[in-house]
Amino acid sequence: MPKSSGHLVVAINPTASFGKRADAAGIAIAELEAAGYQVEALSAESFSHLQELTRDAIRGHTRALVVVGGDGMVHLGVGVAREKKVPLGVIPSGTGNDFARHLGLVISSPRDAAKNLVEALDREPSVMDVGVASGAEGFSRSFACVFSGGFDAIVNERANRLRFPKGRHRYTLALLIELAKLRPLTYTLTIDGVEETGRYLLVAVANTHSFGGGMKVTPDASVVDGHLDVFTLAPLSRLAFLRIYPRVFSGTHVTDPRVSIRRATSVKLDSPGVIAYADGEALRALPLEVTVEPQGLQIYA
Repeated sequence: MPKSSGHLVVAINPTASFGKRADAAGIAIAELEAAGYQVEALSAESFSHLQELTRDAIRGHTRALVVVGGDGMVHLGVGVAREKKVPLGVIPSGTGNDFARHLGLVISSPRDAAKNLVEALDREPSVMDVGVASGAEGFSRSFACVFSGGFDAIVNERANRLRFPKGRHRYTLALLIELAKLRPLTYTLTIDGVEETGRYLLVAVANTHSFGGGMKVTPDASVVDGHLDVFTLAPLSRLAFLRIYPRVFSGTHVTDPRVSIRRATSVKLDSPGVIAYADGEALRALPLEVTVEPQGLQIYA
């Protein structure tokens, strides 16, 4: 398809990185239009409204859906792109950008990220696996990075209620607050049909290797292996947690005997009162089933 005939839907999070990179969308749109694309830019105050606008904007001739923002926007983009069967492009401008880190996309410069996307649009899109969380009453949500349902999800809940500080430090403060109440939870996990019950501090099901802005919880995870990495952290003291926590940024925590990582294609999780998250976005309370859709997403990267 010639560039000049390419229609791109660009969904924008204007508050990505708490507004510090509000110019990212304008820079990206300028680069895409300079390359000859017809850009339809969309923005909204709520996730659900933007999702609706984006879904309605995609037509039969749309070349790709491009999201500008962090992992929350990737989460929106994956869901819509998978539903509409269009390739996804990403201009990272969020706080964590874990999806972009996994794919090796440019994070430091929106202009360079947009130029890289323009180059990628000249090639055939790649394909990658997608995680799918499903539950009662027809609930279903796609995700790109990590599904979490433990201490990390509780920290996310706390961080979302904090008004200060901004950026990644908000997550750190939330972690310290919740650390005072650190306690394991009882889970029922069914991993590829085998049920088990155990007490864990953290349970995550990962498609990519990191969340929380570079925490490599599952450092060997792959988006092209047709599997998800199931991470569990056994009970440990607050002091032991503080010792192991810094190691997650380098991925060396996996040598600790209380850390378990198993590969699976289907995981059912249940723990009363736990709200599950995926790509940093709240889903709903457990129980939920998480499966992998191999090669479920086309991606320009």
